[in-house]
Amino acid sequence: MKIKEVPFCVVDWSKVEPVEHKGETGAAYWRTFEKGNIRVRMVVYSPGYKADHWCSRGHVILVLEGEMVTELKDGRTFMLTPGMSYQAEDDEHNPHRTYTEKGVKLFIVD
Repeated sequence: MKIKEVPFCVVDWSKVEPVEHKGETGAAYWRTFEKGNIRVRMVVYSPGYKADHWCSRGHVILVLEGEMVTELKDGRTFMLTPGMSYQAEDDEHNPHRTYTEKGVKLFIVD
């Protein structure tokens, strides 16, 4: 990842209003900072959240609280807990989606 047109800046996430995004079940609440060629988010998935789509966008995702399962379209699944991350490239042939039974808080860069 090459970050372009993003001068040094600080984000106080407590001052960024969350925006609700409905899932197939549950909801995701995004606090988003977008500048230059990056999007950085603090995201909370409600208990019972399941993504309503397969995603082919690349991400770096760090689990801060809770736990989630990331599923690849080929059927593999990965349980992530606090302190774990995953990194995925932009890849339309190997999409992924997420669900959580208990809820999860994430830090995401894409």
